[in-house]
Order: sequence, then C-alpha cells, then structure tokens
Amino acid sequence: MISYRKVVESMKPYVPGKPIDEVKRELGLTDVIKLASNENPLGCSKKATEAMIANLEHPSLYPDGNCTKLRMALSDQLGFQPDQFIFGAGSDEILGMITEAFLEQNEEVLTCSPSFPRYASATQLMGGKLIELPLKNHVFDLDGLAAHVTEKTKIIFIANPNNPTGTIYTAEEQRAFLEKIPPHVMVVLDEAYCEYVDDPNYPNSLSMLKDFPNCIVLRTFSKIYGLASLRVGYGVASPSIINGLNRVRGPFNVNTLAQEAAYASLLDDAFVQASFDLNQKAKLDLYKALDEMGLSYIPTQGNFIMIDTQRPSQILFEQLLHKGIITRPGFYFGMDTYLRVTLGTKAQMELFISTLKDLLERK
Repeated sequence: MISYRKVVESMKPYVPGKPIDEVKRELGLTDVIKLASNENPLGCSKKATEAMIANLEHPSLYPDGNCTKLRMALSDQLGFQPDQFIFGAGSDEILGMITEAFLEQNEEVLTCSPSFPRYASATQLMGGKLIELPLKNHVFDLDGLAAHVTEKTKIIFIANPNNPTGTIYTAEEQRAFLEKIPPHVMVVLDEAYCEYVDDPNYPNSLSMLKDFPNCIVLRTFSKIYGLASLRVGYGVASPSIINGLNRVRGPFNVNTLAQEAAYASLLDDAFVQASFDLNQKAKLDLYKALDEMGLSYIPTQGNFIMIDTQRPSQILFEQLLHKGIITRPGFYFGMDTYLRVTLGTKAQMELFISTLKDLLERK
C-alpha cells in the first residue's frame, strides 16, 4: 500500500455543509433549503450570468492565466497597481499558495480558534508549527497573537469578520496590532465577509498596506457576489509578496467563466447593495425572533449567525435537517451548543424561525 506523507496522516478532510440534493435523496424530501454554507440567497448578478453565457463558445481554449481583464478592473476600482493582485480558485487557494511560497518546515504560524479551518490545513501540509490561541469574547485576540510572535514566527492568519463567530475588531485595534509585528512576519488579513459589515469602526485594511508591506488582504467573490460555485478570489499585497505567490500558482487556476462573471459582478453595484440590504433585514428580524424565544446569539457582521441553542446542537441540526433545513452544527468549531445559520430570504428565515420555535417548544 502506498503510504501518505506523515503530515497528511494527521490531517482531517474538510467537511462542507450538506448539499441540497444529498439531503433530498437521503431523507426523501422534495423541499429543502440550505442555510449552512454562508451563500448568497439572491444567487448572483444577472450581469454575471449573462457574461458566462456570452463566453461559452470556446471551452477548448485555456483561460487567461493572468486574469488580465479582472486584474485591471480591480486595479481601477481599488487604486492599486496591477502587479499587486493575485488570483485564486477562491481565496482559500491563495491561503495554500501563501504557505507553499513562504513557510519553511517547523516555522510558526499563529491564528485563533475557532476560525476558518484552511489556516490549519495549509500550515500542516507544509510542515509548519501551528499555534492556535482561543478567541477573546468571540473575537480574534490581537494582543495575544502579538505577544506570541517569536523569531520563528512566519505567518499570522486573521479573519475579520471571523467565521464562524461573525465578529470583528476595529481599525484602531488593527493598526495598533500591526505596529507590533516585526517585518519578517506576514500578516494575512482574510476579509471574505467584509462587504456585509455595517460597523463604521471596521478597518480599511487596503489603506494600511502602504504602511505595512508585510500584509496581504484576501477577498472573495463567493459571498456577497454569489459566485461560490465558480471559485474565484483575490489577494492584494506588495509586488514582492505577489511575485512569491506567482511562483507557486498553477498556470491556469481561474477558469474563463469565473473571470468573466467576477468582472461583470464588479460592475453591478445594485446587486451588491440589494444583497447587503437583504442581509441586514434578515439579521434584524432574526435577532428579534431569537430574543423572543429567549435564545442568546453572537451579534454578527457577516451573512451568518451563531445561535446558542442551550443544548447539544447536533440534535437540533438533525431535527432541522429532517424538516428540510440544512444548518451547521457548532461541534465542528468546538462550540457544541451553537448552531451556525446563514441569513437567507424572508421566506427562508420565516421557515427557519417557525421550525426552530416548534422544535424548542417540544423539548
């Protein structure tokens, strides 16, 4: 039998939220909604769909390996030079590029937990030493991370907003943190959910890149732009960091339809605003319903919310699943009584709230 690498033996496969079709087959259901994977309930922009249809003619041709059209559009929109962008099949691919390009075996990587599991797997695969600190009041502990930096520290992974808690830290806190970090340490600012934030104290991380060239900001088209199935994300950093990432990037890692859909999505501000507005309404309505049910929750700056069910959430997850509602049980994150729920359409949230209330009343 062919053996795994030793580091691979200790790794666990990522477990995504259950697909709708799988739940229908397993449980014999016809109507199923998915509130598990923080997807956009409005789908994607019509402009993105039109762009994909318009580019179906030449699937035999390789995509533009440099993502030139998308690169130039983001350069104009964000005010950075074209050589300051890296593109990946989702921002999670870029996380892997970062450890492949910069992390030597046994160098240290800092992060907090619970957070996005890709930080751990990308580190482990390259033989790095992962140091996970607990969140502080459900927020990334920036002071704790800064205090744990040593000469062996190479990378710090930070999610803001954090997944699964939906929490943020402020611009003032981020700048104070970055000022403590030595230049040999790369700080990865993962902002997959930044477009959903309504807190005015949220950092403008892109504006800090000039002062802190050891940082990279990651964004994605999977969330508010609704292109999760196409897999496209990007990073913004100094040309030297981007140069290193391009040395390990696959030559045609973002497909043509993804590039065209992402480009078209950037031009549809109305869709982004509609997605934001829907999320805000769903969030406030759910807060009210949970308050009425006497359930505590973590106030969120993302498109999902962590609800403390006050019981093992795996049981409630299974009960909701049999009612055709897919959620995410908190045991995946070490938060056994919590349930993570994506904020959906009005109809989806009304169904979730009424079903949850009914299940809790049964006890």
